[in-house]
Amino acid sequence: MPHDADSPHESDRAPGGPLARWLAGPGGGGEVLRVAAPLVVSSLSWTVMTFVDRLMLRNASGDTMFAAFEASTAWFTTLCLPLGLCMYASTFVSQYHGAGQPRRIGPSVWQGVWLALAWTPLLLALVPLAPRMFSLAGHGAEVVPLEIDYFRVLSWGGPALLAGAAMQSFYSGRGKTVVLMVVDTLAALLNVLLDYLWIFGHWGFEAGGIEGAGWATVVSLWIKALVYAALMLQRKHRADFETGNWLPDRELIGRLLKYGGPSGLQLLLEVGGFTTFIIMVGRLGVVEGEATGMAFSVSTLAFMPVWGLSMAGSILVGQHLGENRDRTAARAVWTTLHVAFIYMAFVSTLYVATPGLFLAGFFGLSPLSVDPATLDGHDAAVWAASVVLLRFVAAYNLLDAFLMVFVNALKGAGDTRYILLVSLVMASLLSVMSYLAVAIWEFSLMGCWAIITAWVFITGVVYLLRFLQGNWRTMRVIEQAPVLENGAAS
Repeated sequence: MPHDADSPHESDRAPGGPLARWLAGPGGGGEVLRVAAPLVVSSLSWTVMTFVDRLMLRNASGDTMFAAFEASTAWFTTLCLPLGLCMYASTFVSQYHGAGQPRRIGPSVWQGVWLALAWTPLLLALVPLAPRMFSLAGHGAEVVPLEIDYFRVLSWGGPALLAGAAMQSFYSGRGKTVVLMVVDTLAALLNVLLDYLWIFGHWGFEAGGIEGAGWATVVSLWIKALVYAALMLQRKHRADFETGNWLPDRELIGRLLKYGGPSGLQLLLEVGGFTTFIIMVGRLGVVEGEATGMAFSVSTLAFMPVWGLSMAGSILVGQHLGENRDRTAARAVWTTLHVAFIYMAFVSTLYVATPGLFLAGFFGLSPLSVDPATLDGHDAAVWAASVVLLRFVAAYNLLDAFLMVFVNALKGAGDTRYILLVSLVMASLLSVMSYLAVAIWEFSLMGCWAIITAWVFITGVVYLLRFLQGNWRTMRVIEQAPVLENGAAS
């Protein structure tokens, strides 16, 4: 397959200093930031939504916040496999876009929606199993009923999350990420407003507590999915991208399962490993569980924007490979890593230097005048543990940048079988180590967090080595269109 491995970058010929050359040309900082900036804002909107959600619940009670964190993690775990499939439609869209085959884009998106609908009965079948699921976690009697209630409510939003993820790919795969930024931000703001009304009871809403928080999320997810459907079905898109062609396509859905299936399993395995870690840490005690929930909630302020950056890198890999320009795709990945590292370093420094800025709201304190001495015994213990855990977060977030950027670059090329193999080994290792650390070795909270930090480092290095190996450069998930005499794809 032809590629551009020996062709010079446009940036090599660009005038100016190192910064100008870094910004210039395909795969450079200018292109990466153009695609990534809206995705970062979109990711931050989700972060703000979940962060405010847990902040409000923590002010209701610590048990409520911990229950919401545990239940939402379990709920997301049940969605990982189909979510990975639905999101992978973005790789098909990006490669078809790069290859100049726009009329294959709409049908690709709809296959993701069909997979979302097919998975819905299985998701809802888990609702009556919630009591059994959470009773096995071994958490306190005051927490388990809250976990069950929250999980049951969130389950009704699962189909909307999956279908919305598939329809988002219509815009993300083509690099039209501003649309995602606007829609996702408005949906997050709606969720925050509904949280305030539904948790505490305002403007005629009944005070629903943790269930109110769940219904606020469900309503926001369904409205967001409907907005994406309406945008995608505009007349111009039906004409240019065949978005009105919603019928199942056996061959196309087969390829989506072939390449997206390993991607979904990878997401399921890794989130499952994290879920096991969270459940086992919850067995250490209420203080340890609350501190872990806070630390992970705060960590999303670094994680989700870099996830948005890595998704931009995946999109650009797909587009440039669709153009048969693998060297440009590689440049986009390294550029994405540069930006991710700068952001991670900045936020991680704040985690260590000013932890109160991130933790104060959980305790009803002002971020600008934090005085932990005013906290009582339980809250003081949670505060002290959370401050230490943020140092772990600062360390593993920097390592997580490697993991996210390179795993999404490989996904953008279609190297999902290798990703699945790594996930089978590493996620199983994390689950086993989490169990042994708590149940057998009786590690402390800090010992458990040392394990997960080392796990992120090792996994990131494995994906980096695979990227450097270069097998991804010749991979494609789409069929190659015949080339006409004028060089255009038919």
